[in-house]
Amino acid sequence: MRAKNLIIPGIIISILFLFFFTRLISSPQVVWASNADYPVISPPTAENSNLRLSLEFPNSIQKWKDIIEQNSIKYNLDANLIASVIFQESGGNPFAYSSSGAVGLMQIMPRDGVAAGFICNGIPCFQSRPSIQELNDPQFNIEYGAKMLKDLFNNYGNWHEALRIYGPMDVGYDYADLVLQIQKRYQ
Repeated sequence: MRAKNLIIPGIIISILFLFFFTRLISSPQVVWASNADYPVISPPTAENSNLRLSLEFPNSIQKWKDIIEQNSIKYNLDANLIASVIFQESGGNPFAYSSSGAVGLMQIMPRDGVAAGFICNGIPCFQSRPSIQELNDPQFNIEYGAKMLKDLFNNYGNWHEALRIYGPMDVGYDYADLVLQIQKRYQ
């Protein structure tokens, strides 16, 4: 008779034990401490708030938030700048394809397709670029585009010039101005 009285308290104690034990082993500190591959991302501060995507961007851009922020951190770029390029280039459509042959969210010229016909100094201009198939992958496209932006900034020293080079050849600084206006509007 006495054992029957202990069943319900035993079940309750077991449930509480399992609850607290699972909370302990699934806490972010334990997971991150056990696997060095996961970056520890600090909450936004005055120094790193530009690594977070503004909530002002439309849903077509917000759905790429995680990838944008990952690459913002990886390349130390303003997430809103990456999002502004995506907004201007594709409106958030991962399968956007321009008449000039640019592909994906960030409208990158691939080595194949229409872009293969562009010749610079006797060789295909984009022969070292990824393929259309690779650029149709949003993760790959955003990472490749973010790296291009960072490299252009490092080469030219300012965003106005870097964005001019990133954009369409026949548009000049109008493209840079437009992207920077989008960034300012959604920041």
